Amino acid sequence: MSALFSLKGQRALVTGASRGLGKAIAQALAQAGASVICCSSQLDGASKTAAEIEAQGRQAFALAANLSDLDKVRELAQNALALGEVHILVNCGGTIFRAPAVDYPMQEWQNVMRVNLDSAFLLSQLLGAEMLKRGQGKIINIASMLSYSGGITVPAYTASKHAITGLTKALANEWAASGLNINAIAPGYFRTDNTFALQQDEVRNQAILARIPSGRWGEPEDLAGAAVFLASSASNYVNGHVLAVDGGWLAR
Repeated sequence: MSALFSLKGQRALVTGASRGLGKAIAQALAQAGASVICCSSQLDGASKTAAEIEAQGRQAFALAANLSDLDKVRELAQNALALGEVHILVNCGGTIFRAPAVDYPMQEWQNVMRVNLDSAFLLSQLLGAEMLKRGQGKIINIASMLSYSGGITVPAYTASKHAITGLTKALANEWAASGLNINAIAPGYFRTDNTFALQQDEVRNQAILARIPSGRWGEPEDLAGAAVFLASSASNYVNGHVLAVDGGWLAR
């Protein structure tokens, strides 16, 4: 059974790997046997994650790319492929900007969409082309609870995360027959930088906790099992699926 979840001989590219969910996913894939390319907007962040993985006796590399710059995203794909075949892509890098919709700056809207959606599509397109030639590959997009609801004062983030679920399904429809698996993970309310404002808001924090059947915020490590499952052969007949890891939030 353990062979189903083994990633030995696989190489993964994880964006947003300097901290939070991306770092936890990179570490989980490495523990399952994968060689991991850690990407962050700043090289020092990715290097730190890579060093921690190597300290555990696994292979890791560090790359940097500004995901709001599509030319840099193309360079990232080229640099990753220069290291060898990439079998697993995790589009985790993301950003958020909070403002009422009536005042929402268009430049912030465009930045959120470029980082959260455009970069995920472009990396999937560029690395997916190589996966299609090989007839095998795993792409994991990071969705959100705001893939299901509208949220408050985060219109761009909500739009991008709704789009990520649609992109996941669209790519699965086109590529599943060629041996690729394209799925998404929708984290619930996790303790990360993106949710810091909510954690500090006593009213919102209590409202969130009251709705989570598990009775707690998620920790980044809670995504480890889902990420390894979707990256491994255990999920070979799972395609176009959005896996909620939310402590039961959606059940309420």
